[in-house]
Amino acid sequence: MPTSPIHVLTARQRCDLELLLTGAFAPLEGYLDAADWQSVLQDMRLSNGALWPIPVVLDVSEALGQSLAAGDTLRLERSDGTPLGSVAVSDCYHPDKLLEAAAVYGTTDPSHPGVAELLARGTYYVAGRVSAWDADTLTRAAAVEFPPEYQTPAMLQQHWSGAHPVVAFQTRNPLHHAHIAVTQAGLEQAGAGARLLLHPAIGPTKPGDVEASYRMRVYRAVLSHYPQATALLSPLPLAMRMAGPREALWHALIRRNYGATHFIIGRGHADPGAAAGGLFYPAFAAQELFARHASEMGITGIFLPEYAYSQTRRRYVPMEEANGEALAGISGTELRRRLASREDIPEWFSPPEVIQILRQAYRGADRRGLVIWFTGLSASGKSTLAGMLARTLEAGDERAVTLLDGDVVRRFLSKGLSFSRADRDENIRRIGFVASLVARHGGIAVVAAISPYRQARADARRLVEEAGGLFIEVHVATPLEVCAERDPKGLYAKAMRGEITGFTGVDDPYEVPEHAECVLGASLQKPPVALATLMGVLRQLGAVTAKPTVIAARKEA
Repeated sequence: MPTSPIHVLTARQRCDLELLLTGAFAPLEGYLDAADWQSVLQDMRLSNGALWPIPVVLDVSEALGQSLAAGDTLRLERSDGTPLGSVAVSDCYHPDKLLEAAAVYGTTDPSHPGVAELLARGTYYVAGRVSAWDADTLTRAAAVEFPPEYQTPAMLQQHWSGAHPVVAFQTRNPLHHAHIAVTQAGLEQAGAGARLLLHPAIGPTKPGDVEASYRMRVYRAVLSHYPQATALLSPLPLAMRMAGPREALWHALIRRNYGATHFIIGRGHADPGAAAGGLFYPAFAAQELFARHASEMGITGIFLPEYAYSQTRRRYVPMEEANGEALAGISGTELRRRLASREDIPEWFSPPEVIQILRQAYRGADRRGLVIWFTGLSASGKSTLAGMLARTLEAGDERAVTLLDGDVVRRFLSKGLSFSRADRDENIRRIGFVASLVARHGGIAVVAAISPYRQARADARRLVEEAGGLFIEVHVATPLEVCAERDPKGLYAKAMRGEITGFTGVDDPYEVPEHAECVLGASLQKPPVALATLMGVLRQLGAVTAKPTVIAARKEA
């Protein structure tokens, strides 16, 4: 009997599956087919007319997508091999990702984190109804993966029982006194007896956000600032898209499925922020979009203004009601700076217990887990530069440094893998996984690997960023003719004579990075000069702060 094909879920896909299976994404019962996908992009509706602003899709590799057909059953597994569910495949299609980015995010610029994540996805979308592998397995998986406060829609609907208004509050950030004031104002608007559902997204959010485990400690701490039995904390395993106004509608529809009657929408809901500071989407655009669809939402929107601390009244007030009084605030950038430098943070801004937790969580960019990934042709100089960088960082950075050289990894971690595309991708996946573990624990991983394919490099970046690390791609852009002239192992000569096949740059492609943080022309620069250039980039990105002596190369490569 033939076995079902298997797809290993990413962190985002794991969250999507949980919310599909538990009814949080109702009316969806599975992943969108091409018709629904197109309808959601164009009209924010399913093809049956139901309002649904965000496409929920299952992306897979090109190889898997081309092998699937309607009627197949695709098994969905966690990364450890645990089966969680299956898809009764009804459609498998090749999406236009730029079209999706423009419709959902309003931009195709990969500096937008949602667009970057979208463009890094697999090349095919699989559509079909999902089923749980079995109830016990799903329950055990949730107990292992999610905090103990996690509750499904059915559990929360039973808890509320319709006795009181329920105000849901979405967040991906730690909570401070301003958030407490906003939620209390929301409770007042909802009416007597209203209850607060503190419903933070704990799936993948924006790279650089505070890890969910620390945020959960913050949320538990702030519960004491609400009257007893008024607020309930229940984390939501939602992977945010950072899609601004569209996502605000989506968040509200999801909370309706959890029994909420009201939903708070602020000034910049689900906004990723602009590179130059401020908001990416227009202020209050989410409120305006919600208002246009209020009659069909099935949940009441609570639109709140921006709040600031009144030094006169010594409490948070709506800025529109300040009447010229002195206001105070601390921006997110300033808060991170103070946390990183261990400076005092006033108690009017945040409860002391919250600041204590955040000081443990926030190390600052120069103390955060870091992966520096060198990619380029064989003999381009990757290993030389990576080794020099590792020794330089060891001499001047407090973080532990791990050097992961592609040839060494092949010998130990990836022994037995061939040089087929699938095995090359698997090799890079393994290196990315190890590097993500180094980053998770606050270390530095310096990787030197040809890594010729964009998708594999993007997958490695995703693993590192999901682990809370900073990923910096360095393209060592030595031309092919220079690499072939160097040819220290004689591999180019063998490839050109046809003695070996599938050799990158000769008869197998090298996909040049399109958005590398640093490009080094190592053929035109001596290694110490190239390394000095890279150190300047690392300092500019805030990844390192010290200026250690650049250690010279032992050899040219």
